[in-house]
Amino acid sequence: MPGRVSRLGYAVLAVVLCVSWVSAALADVVTVLVGNPGNAGVVSGGMGGVGPERICGAVDYEYRIGKYEVTAGQYTEFLNAVAVTDTYGLYNSGMWSNIWGCKIQRSGSSGAYAYSVAGDWANRPVNFVSWGDAARFANWLHNGQPTGMQDLTTTEDGAYYLNGATSNSALMAVNREADWKWAITNEDEWYKAAYHKNDGATGNYFQYPTSSASRPSNDLINPDPGNNANFVQNDMTIDSPYFRTEGGEFENSASPYGTFDQAGNVFEWIEAIQSTTPSYRAVRGGSFMDTYQFLAVTYRNSGRSPATEDILVGFRVSAAVPEPSSMALLALGAVWMLRNRRNIR
Repeated sequence: MPGRVSRLGYAVLAVVLCVSWVSAALADVVTVLVGNPGNAGVVSGGMGGVGPERICGAVDYEYRIGKYEVTAGQYTEFLNAVAVTDTYGLYNSGMWSNIWGCKIQRSGSSGAYAYSVAGDWANRPVNFVSWGDAARFANWLHNGQPTGMQDLTTTEDGAYYLNGATSNSALMAVNREADWKWAITNEDEWYKAAYHKNDGATGNYFQYPTSSASRPSNDLINPDPGNNANFVQNDMTIDSPYFRTEGGEFENSASPYGTFDQAGNVFEWIEAIQSTTPSYRAVRGGSFMDTYQFLAVTYRNSGRSPATEDILVGFRVSAAVPEPSSMALLALGAVWMLRNRRNIR
């Protein structure tokens, strides 16, 4: 019996190790678990911000969320995979040419485009991305990060059925599919990960996404003393040429769930429709050019037209639980063990 258990244990361990390795290899987007399903939400917006008042933060399922904002390095990998012919305009020339750009450079001609980003920019958040760009990146993750043209197997279907949608009206009509694996973070997922105290299924929230009830500072010092973020307080946190900090720069200023930069750095697209007149999708979290008011738990921004690409907006993604690569490998592991059960008894 001990021998049988040991062999079975080794088989299970091999599957688990394989899951961990492939998850990291397939998805270089690091995520953290957000648990406590069934927590209560709280009021955000209205008098506390220009956006309409809404109950935010109640989520009745576990999920994973990007520990950091999607980076210029990750977006460069995405472009090289699907934008050799950039059918739906995933690249904006301002990424390279604008003083505020994230310094992704494109070379070559259509059909043979190539993209690169310098090492000192790779871990800073991408900007000049529309809501549609973010949805296509999420679809690419959902589909396993394939290489190919921008079509239904790569960017145009997955968590979102886009099929060529690029206009404001078309992007406003897009919704998350029920079988999503990766997606743009929705407002409740974003809000809970940023502010909820991670103390069970409660309605307890911090005032700021730095695990604090008091206003953050913007002190870029090492080591980070905590409760810091990249926003304007008298002066910018970091000057030219970067303006944005690397993900996790404020190492002791994480949210209770372990996310970074949900306060400041760049605003983040979320799924929510903020208004229909004008046609706006919501953004959250403040930016390197804005003051502390945008960081607060009560504040809802007025949003942006979903086709807008500008200097202040990036995004973050959510993943279903368990992570998609892990689900696939656990299934494969189970099949392997069943087929080889005689050999591991």
